[in-house]
Amino acid sequence: MTTKDSYSNCLNTIYNLRRYGIILGLSTIRKILQGLGNPQDTFNSIHVAGTNGKGSIASALATILHISGYKVGLYTSPHLVRFNERISINNRHVSDEDIVASYEAVKSVHHGSREPTFFEFATAMALYEFGRQKVDWAVIETGMGGRLDATNIIKPALSIITNISLEHKIYLGNTIAEITREKGGIIKNNVPVVTGVKQKNAISVLKTIADSKSAQLYRFGDAFRVRRNNGAFNYFGLENVWRNIHTGLLGNHQINNAALVLASCEILNKNNLGLTPQNIKDGLAQNKWPGRLEIVSWSPLILLDGAHNFIAARNLAGYLSENLSDRNITLVVGILDDKPCAPMLKSLIPFCSRVILTSPKIDRALPPEKLYPMAKEMISDIHIIPDVDKAVIHAIETASPNDAICIAGSLYVVGEAKELFEKNAALLSKYQ
Repeated sequence: MTTKDSYSNCLNTIYNLRRYGIILGLSTIRKILQGLGNPQDTFNSIHVAGTNGKGSIASALATILHISGYKVGLYTSPHLVRFNERISINNRHVSDEDIVASYEAVKSVHHGSREPTFFEFATAMALYEFGRQKVDWAVIETGMGGRLDATNIIKPALSIITNISLEHKIYLGNTIAEITREKGGIIKNNVPVVTGVKQKNAISVLKTIADSKSAQLYRFGDAFRVRRNNGAFNYFGLENVWRNIHTGLLGNHQINNAALVLASCEILNKNNLGLTPQNIKDGLAQNKWPGRLEIVSWSPLILLDGAHNFIAARNLAGYLSENLSDRNITLVVGILDDKPCAPMLKSLIPFCSRVILTSPKIDRALPPEKLYPMAKEMISDIHIIPDVDKAVIHAIETASPNDAICIAGSLYVVGEAKELFEKNAALLSKYQ
């Protein structure tokens, strides 16, 4: 069997695990990792939870650590096009051969009383691969929540909780306080915590958890802050003031994410990691995170942004308002059934001249017909094109060079669009 066949077969098996759905808990992942020799204990780690900004913050920290001379693993989810995107080492996705090797290793050990879920299996693969390749550091993003998330098997040197909003209520709780308790479950004894949480009740919950575990809590706006300065920003930190900082990611909200990264670097440096101000600045500036305010074409301007919940949609709306108000914007949008679709559409549609409703190829996707009545209340120029590829092609073929096309609403929609562009590069050169 060729490597290509082995790769395809193992991915088919992994994706088939999705039939088990989402099962929160640590017993299965613990059993798997014990069978693998507990690879998660062989490297230092940073754990990142929260509603938005996890990937941007995790990738920035991985970049900074790599620039500083460390071998660094990065585990994130979901992937946009290929499964390999979930597991990176030194800013490179692992190879197909690595995926097959880690799959075979995880498959070979006893899983306990039930089959692992897709996310449990993928998490075990990542931790095994980081151990196998002997990384110095791994930056690990939670999948859902924190307390019972499969990634919560690690023993991090630093925990980060980006922000909190109402999401995944069926699994995490119906209130901000309940969801905060779940995400705050990544806090460990005597391990510092950096957070961007702003709600008073959420802060109160995190303080209670941190105090109970003797974990120092560093809060954005309290222990550290930023001041924006003509596209750059100045950082006023725990012990340092760093000026004229730039982030490689678009959007004002990325400055807040960058502040959490800088505070994390200050804390890590207390353990003599040697992250110099120049390496930190360079890492932030060089950081890339696909599918988040990612511009893939300039004529017409094509912008990809997952905008997969209300906060993310509001951030995208802010960018459209501030930067693309002089263009006719076509919104190609598809939303999953567990997301607040009405508030998301109300955030985005007022800045657009046309909307194309679509649906990604995942069982949790809302049929575009269900989005139509909500959209119709705000805009008259609406098209329903259920297939994402056809929706994107139609948007491009009917756009003028000075128009903008925004593809958003779900990372799955963005992933299908990116795959389309990779297979058909001519789509992005219509007017070039």
